[in-house]
Amino acid sequence: MNISNILPLALGLVIFSFLITGILVIPFINLLYWFKFTRRIEAPKKGKIPLFDRLHDIKAGTPVGGGILLIAVVSILFAIIFPLATYLGVFVQTAYNASLELIVLFFTFISFGLLGLSDDLIKIFGKGRAGASGIWFGLSRRIKFLLQWVLALSVSFVVYKYLGIHILNIPLLGRVLDLGFWYVPFGAFVIVAFSNAFNITDGLDGLSTGLLMICLLAFAPIAAGSLDTPLSVFISLWVGALIAFLYFNVWPARIFLGDTGSLSFGAMLGLIGLLTGSIVALLIIGGVFVVEIASSAIQILGWKILKRPIFPLAPLHHTLLAIGWEEPKIVTRAWLAGIILAIIGLWLAYI
Repeated sequence: MNISNILPLALGLVIFSFLITGILVIPFINLLYWFKFTRRIEAPKKGKIPLFDRLHDIKAGTPVGGGILLIAVVSILFAIIFPLATYLGVFVQTAYNASLELIVLFFTFISFGLLGLSDDLIKIFGKGRAGASGIWFGLSRRIKFLLQWVLALSVSFVVYKYLGIHILNIPLLGRVLDLGFWYVPFGAFVIVAFSNAFNITDGLDGLSTGLLMICLLAFAPIAAGSLDTPLSVFISLWVGALIAFLYFNVWPARIFLGDTGSLSFGAMLGLIGLLTGSIVALLIIGGVFVVEIASSAIQILGWKILKRPIFPLAPLHHTLLAIGWEEPKIVTRAWLAGIILAIIGLWLAYI
């Protein structure tokens, strides 16, 4: 399989997934309204209102749960179409055991989605708890972080033990590191880090979804070049669904991904980096996500060490919003940064 062979199928799958998602998204939004699966006002009713709530409670009432639709559409379409690939004239290739690779893809996609869904349900229908910076909704940070690690370690172990991935390629330096069993915690760290980075970035209308689409368009030729038909088909269906969803997710958003989508999509992005052996390229291609989670880490260190914040509000996109940048301006410029970083990362993956 090469790019010229997979391209017609990939483009057709993008179009097909786009059309199916486009047909379903409006009825799905109405269904979320019917179930009252919408963002709630999180500001305390009395006392000082935190800056985050002042900036974001205007979005209250918008349906949350777009990730449910996208995960369902991509999973169902993949399950129907992939077995038919050989009948469509596609020679299915993969460097790994195809069945195990499919299990890893679907387990990561769905399990992190279910974790996010449980968080969304508690956020929307549960009772808020007093936190250090205001009222806290959803799963506790510790429980969610622990469950992410349990899932990520399970995925990384299968990737190492049964798919046989245990090396780290470092472009430019021309070095390949054999991590051995240490690949398991390393892979888990990549998955957890990108799951949280995506979740943190998913704070402005269209920001994370647009950046993810850029990342996947960069990884599509990498997957094709790696002779990985299952991953190429998965990415194609995912991109088509994202395009349709993004139409309703840009400012002013009519629907949000929710943690269902953000935890799942970030983990999947990390897994794609592992499966293609392009971790360094992933750090560049997903550079905006890396900057976002780094800004949050710096903010936390500021509170712990200096006893004061470094930024007006973390992550970085919230700081820009707090100092007066308009939301569409922040998102558009983040997309532009994502495009140039994707080009650089793609270049690194091919040298």
